[in-house]
Amino acid sequence: MSHPARSQRPDFVRLFFAVGPVLGLVLVIGLFSLSPAVRSHFFTGINCKIILLQTVIVALGALGMTMIIVSGGIDLSVGSVVALTSVVGATSLVNGCPPAVAVVLTIAVAGGVGLINGLIIAGFRMMPFIVTLGMMGVARGTAKWLAGNQTVNTPKSSINNLMAMLDPLHFFPLPSGVWITIALSILMAVVMQRTIFGRHLFAIGSNEATARLCGIRVSLMKVSIYALAGLFFGLAGLMQMSRLTQGDPTAAIGLELDIIAAVVIGGASLNGGSGSISGSIIGALIMAVLRSGSSQMNWPNYIQEIIIGVVIILAVGLDKLRQRRTAL
Repeated sequence: MSHPARSQRPDFVRLFFAVGPVLGLVLVIGLFSLSPAVRSHFFTGINCKIILLQTVIVALGALGMTMIIVSGGIDLSVGSVVALTSVVGATSLVNGCPPAVAVVLTIAVAGGVGLINGLIIAGFRMMPFIVTLGMMGVARGTAKWLAGNQTVNTPKSSINNLMAMLDPLHFFPLPSGVWITIALSILMAVVMQRTIFGRHLFAIGSNEATARLCGIRVSLMKVSIYALAGLFFGLAGLMQMSRLTQGDPTAAIGLELDIIAAVVIGGASLNGGSGSISGSIIGALIMAVLRSGSSQMNWPNYIQEIIIGVVIILAVGLDKLRQRRTAL
């Protein structure tokens, strides 16, 4: 006969880890609010708008990375792909391409990089870590070659409005990039939870061999996952170009760490099989709040990097603890 407290324990543990990202966000906001000097500026509409704007690039990357991590993979080339696509978009605008063509080209290049990653990983059964580590160098080098190892300033176009502050003194109106991110987050949450594609995604991450035996075309799914994730990385690169109004081949160094940390903080397991879009978006918000609060505390950049590093280690530690608890 099972003990009542023991039988209820797994449900409590699942509930704790389910709301964990929200508690983490509240904790981070609360810690920065302890300082009266920071508190007077932290909760203003303009600061909230800035935080949302800073969240966009990491959040868009997290949409793609969530799919990859849930399927049991990883992608270390995100930062380099964002830099490459920002250069592609800026170069196309400089060469006289219409904004719509530049947008399509920017996102398509990233989708192509993701497609190549997926084909190599699925076709040659290679480790995603190694493949995407190599692609990190390839994409970064290509960006520098295409830009002539310098920044490419973009002419004025409608693309610049995607991340423009518009009315900097009030919370509304929000930049278009924020609304695009919200809409895509809702769409991807539905796709992952309510579609066959989403069920196959979780099945592959949980047990790839069993997924094959169940008739899931694992190789085709992996190619699709990395290609689709690449489109989100390309959109992040487009937002990066819009925010900086230039294509910078040296930008977004270490961005992949922020994105992976956001996804893991949001509840995804690095072993695959678990994760959610809502959790990843909250994780991206936590990363943005950390950077914003650190800046308002006038902490130097190296302190911010140390904090982000500690957060990544804690996120992986929580992932391990979550796996042990759910296994009980």
